[in-house]
Amino acid sequence: MQNNKLLDLFCGCGGLSLGFEKAGFEIVKAIDFNKAAIDTYNYNRENKKGEVFDLTKIDSSFYEGLNDIVGIIGGPPCQGFSTAGKRGEDDIRNKLYKVYFEILEKINPMFFVIENVTGILNYKKGAVKDDIFKRSNDLGYKIFYDTLNAADYGVPQLRKRVIFVGIKEIFIKEKGAFIFPIPSNNNNHLSVYDALSDLPYETSADPNKKFNYICEPQNEYQRIMRINSKMIYNHNSTNHSKETIETIKLVPEGGSIKDLTLEQKGNRNYNALLRKMNRNKPALTIDTGHRTYFHFSEPRIPSIRESARLQSFPDDFIFIGSKVEQYKQVGNAVPPLLAYKISNKILEYFKGDI
Repeated sequence: MQNNKLLDLFCGCGGLSLGFEKAGFEIVKAIDFNKAAIDTYNYNRENKKGEVFDLTKIDSSFYEGLNDIVGIIGGPPCQGFSTAGKRGEDDIRNKLYKVYFEILEKINPMFFVIENVTGILNYKKGAVKDDIFKRSNDLGYKIFYDTLNAADYGVPQLRKRVIFVGIKEIFIKEKGAFIFPIPSNNNNHLSVYDALSDLPYETSADPNKKFNYICEPQNEYQRIMRINSKMIYNHNSTNHSKETIETIKLVPEGGSIKDLTLEQKGNRNYNALLRKMNRNKPALTIDTGHRTYFHFSEPRIPSIRESARLQSFPDDFIFIGSKVEQYKQVGNAVPPLLAYKISNKILEYFKGDI
């Protein structure tokens, strides 16, 4: 590449960065407000470009060393747009996408990528989506967007996200429209069992404990996940009460807490959305709390490593911070494999120019 430098905004632990790095891009700066996420980001990279920074307090020094950036990538915090929980009309996180465009205006790269939840499309009757289009057009970008399901691209998880790709108009005249990657696995989704069958069912409360694999890789996905890893890290999960364990055992595989009788549920109030994974299907969307689904055969929620596998993080990617912080990092991340597929299409589009 002639120039492959990117800025990652709202980078989290680095799932989007990882996918673009695998395709050959260089991340020269990655920004997030969460220290644990940045600790994880930097722990997994020789060039520690992650910075803890409040993007609402930018000054001129922020732009030092960013003159030759070819692209900006990132996922502005999406909790306020999410359909998974209560939306906050005045949530400051809903306005952070505007900061993204302020930075975009200053740097003026060839392209940008924004990842977000599908709820952003109809939030405030589509006003946010329309504003994204207007801001892009005002800055000279033609914007393309699509809703991609990670499971269609080799990730063992049903995860629909909106991807916006903005490209400078000057390139549109020469190269035409940007085409999103064609689904490679839409008729052959990887299952939970495909992703996890080589990991031990046993987990540990000790975050520093390492595990051995229980067998050789059983498929290509497991082989790729294990390429640079000899041991299993982050294979720890939550300690449940005896009552909760007994309740989990009663939930049928692929079923939910709603399938139980009042007598079976006992005296505790459980989230009605609690489900047990179906080993023969992709996982449901991995969330930040990891309290809405159970392992398909064990009476517990998935471990951090199992959740990371379902997000397509390789096994040598180590998560830093408290258990709660690590679960949050995994759940907030863009699946690296999906990011890789998107980045390859961008490379293909700009062939000869970057």
